[in-house]
Amino acid sequence: MRVEVVNTGTELLLGKVVNTHASFFGQELFKLGLRVQRQVTIPDGDDIKTVLNEAFPRCDIILITGGLGPTSDDITREVVAEMLGRELHLDESILEEIENMFRQRGLRASRANDRQAMVPEGAVVLHNPNGTAPGLYLPADEENDTPHLFLLPGPPRELKPMFLDQVYPVLEEMQSEELGRNIWRNFRIYGVGESAIAAKLEKKLSEFDGLEVGYCARLGEVDLRLIGPPEAVDAGSEIVRDAYREEIIAEAEDPIEQIVIELLSERGETVSTAESCTGGLIVSTLTDVSGSSSAVHRGYVTYSNEAKSEILGVPAEVIEEHGAVSESVVRAMAEGCLRVSGADHALAVSGIAGPTGGSEEKPVGTVWVGIASKGMETFAKRYFHPSDRLSFKQRVTRLVLDLLRKRLRGFSLD
Repeated sequence: MRVEVVNTGTELLLGKVVNTHASFFGQELFKLGLRVQRQVTIPDGDDIKTVLNEAFPRCDIILITGGLGPTSDDITREVVAEMLGRELHLDESILEEIENMFRQRGLRASRANDRQAMVPEGAVVLHNPNGTAPGLYLPADEENDTPHLFLLPGPPRELKPMFLDQVYPVLEEMQSEELGRNIWRNFRIYGVGESAIAAKLEKKLSEFDGLEVGYCARLGEVDLRLIGPPEAVDAGSEIVRDAYREEIIAEAEDPIEQIVIELLSERGETVSTAESCTGGLIVSTLTDVSGSSSAVHRGYVTYSNEAKSEILGVPAEVIEEHGAVSESVVRAMAEGCLRVSGADHALAVSGIAGPTGGSEEKPVGTVWVGIASKGMETFAKRYFHPSDRLSFKQRVTRLVLDLLRKRLRGFSLD
């Protein structure tokens, strides 16, 4: 089925608000085997008429975001009703919901909000517990050759739950009727580039009828998605697992930090961190996970040489002889963190984030990573990630968390 997205909002075109709808719709629709053929962004006002007139003949589904507010330039519902030849009527139950929402905030709804309770004839109302603008679904009309239309509020905090809870199930049923029951599976792979994965797997995966393969690359990771008939996805999945058994973080979209917390919690173990170049980002990332308090013990930011010695017990003469960014120092940091914190595992990093501070021997992007665990040999290794300062910190954070994941799963770190 052919899908297009029409985003309305002058603020999007002015760059005052980042349009996150593109990636959100792309990812969610991919799970259903749907592809967004086109996305357009237009200002508030009459441009929507032209865009929809052009899109109607070529689309099966159109998702329209924004233009459902109470102001005079919010005309999405009026334009759609006019194009479909549908009368608008005031839905008293929606109006009551809007008025109740204002009352709960100690406010009174204005008469301008009545517009948001206007519903085209034959529309299904999509309730909005997070705002005053309900969404609308107008099913396709084969007799008049009009596509399925979903009118959604613009703010992401309103749009996303409405789409996932009320629109996604409708699209899933449509797609099931159209293609039969397809399934999808996501493999999150760390440390292997998109092109390398494609070169290794695409020929083998192409042998399965109906199997589609998609890639989404991010810092140090690639999401490999398989979608198609269950037997094709299952067979393709075995090929992926055989090729990247140790590199697969999860067979889902779970972030690395969540996987690490789950593994630690399953084992009843804890981790502490000793960070220099990442400045606390590792422990911050871990504590972003709900329930991480059972697994994260302590976090030390030992940015200065003095802190490394005073808090972690790294001998000053070792720092003087080898420099803070060295194997000897990061080993001492990891072992000192393990000792003083009492955790089961300790992560340590020391590197040069840049843009200054590098040398010929230790250029910007150099980082030493250390992992110490109770009853195991301390691991230390040098890596090189030349990039801007923020990307460097993010890459190092993901690197060290993946190394801990491998240790917890019994994989080699070398």
